[in-house]
Amino acid sequence: MADKATEIKVATFNVSMESTNYLPPGETGDNAVLANVLANGENPQVKNIAAIIQRVRPDVLLLNEFDYIEQPNKGIKAFIKNYLGKAQQGSQPIDYPYFYYSTVNTGQPSPFDLDNDGQATGVGADAWGFGFYPGQYGMAILSKFPIDANKVRTFQQFKWRDMPGFMPTTKEDGSPWYSEAAWQQMPLSSKSHWDVPVIVNDRRIHILASHPTPPVFDGPENRNGIRNHDEIRFWLDYLEPGKAGYIYDDNGNKGGLAENARFVLLGDLNASADGDGDAINSAIKALVNHRRIQQDFVPESSGAAENAPEVAHAKYHTAGWRMRADYVLASEFGFTVKEGGVFWPAKSEPDHPLVGTRGASSDHRLVWLKLELRAE
Repeated sequence: MADKATEIKVATFNVSMESTNYLPPGETGDNAVLANVLANGENPQVKNIAAIIQRVRPDVLLLNEFDYIEQPNKGIKAFIKNYLGKAQQGSQPIDYPYFYYSTVNTGQPSPFDLDNDGQATGVGADAWGFGFYPGQYGMAILSKFPIDANKVRTFQQFKWRDMPGFMPTTKEDGSPWYSEAAWQQMPLSSKSHWDVPVIVNDRRIHILASHPTPPVFDGPENRNGIRNHDEIRFWLDYLEPGKAGYIYDDNGNKGGLAENARFVLLGDLNASADGDGDAINSAIKALVNHRRIQQDFVPESSGAAENAPEVAHAKYHTAGWRMRADYVLASEFGFTVKEGGVFWPAKSEPDHPLVGTRGASSDHRLVWLKLELRAE
C-alpha cells in the first residue's frame, strides 16, 4: 500500500505547458489556452509529456511551466484525467490523487517600469515576474501520497530587499536599477518558492520547489542573472537554521527548515554549477555542495551525452540547449539514493521521438531519483 511505502520516486519536469506554446509566434494568449488544450485530451505534445511521466512513474512530481488555472477541473485535474489517466504511447495510465498548486508572480502586473525602457506596461518585463498574464509559467505538484495542506509554506510575497546581503542591481553610473518605490515592493521570487510537506509512511518529506528566472533576456545590468542568483541563494539560507531567521512566508511565519528534516529540493533552477550557461553560478555551486544535500549521485542519460559529445560532463545535462538546469536534490538526512536518471533516450532508442524535437514534448527533460526512506 502507498501509505506503507519505504521507497519514493521524486521527479521534476519543465513541461513548457504555457499558452504561447500553443499559439502562432508573437501571440501571448492567456491561461484559457491551456485550459482548452487540457479539456480536449488530444494535443500531441501534451500526450508525449504524459507518456514520459507514465514511463518514469514518479510518486511525487513537480511541473514547471504549467500555467496557473484557478479552477482545478479546468487545470491540474483535467491534465490528470484527460492525459495522465489515459494510456499514452503504450504506457499504463497513472493517477495522482493529491496535488498542490498556487498563484505565482509571473505575469502579475506591477505599476513600475522595471526594465527601464521608458514605459510601464505592467506586462512582460514590467510584471513582477516576466509574463504576459497572471500565472504564466506557473508550477504544480502531483503526488500519490497525502499532502499536509495546512503546513504548506509559500514565499511568493517575500520582498527581495529583506534578504540580508542581497546582490544589488545597478545602472552604468552605479545608481540603483529599480526605483525606490519599485524596490520596496519587489518580490524576490519570479514565480514562488514552496515548502510542501508530503506524508509517506508517517514520515514528513518537505518538497522544496521553485523556478528561478532565466539569467538572460536583460542588459549589461544583468538584473535577471542577479535575481536568479538570489532566488537560489534563498534555499541556501532556508537550509541553515542559523541564517534563516529573516525569512518570512506568506502567512507571516518566520524561519527556515529544521535541521533534522527530510527534504527534496527540486525544480528548473536555470543555472549550472558546471559553468554552462549565463548564470552567476556561485549560488548553484554552493547549493549542490551543501552539507545537507547528498552529493554521491547525479542523474544522467545517454541522450544528453550524445547531444554534446565534446563536453565531458554532458551526460548530466537536462535541457536540449546543453546545460544541467533541472535538479532533484535529496537531503542527506533520512534518505538513501537507490537510483535515478534523466529521461533522455539516445537517438537509437525507441523512445527518442518523445524528446526528439522541441515540439515533441519540451526543451527540458524529466529528472528523477528513487529514494529509500531511512529510519533516523
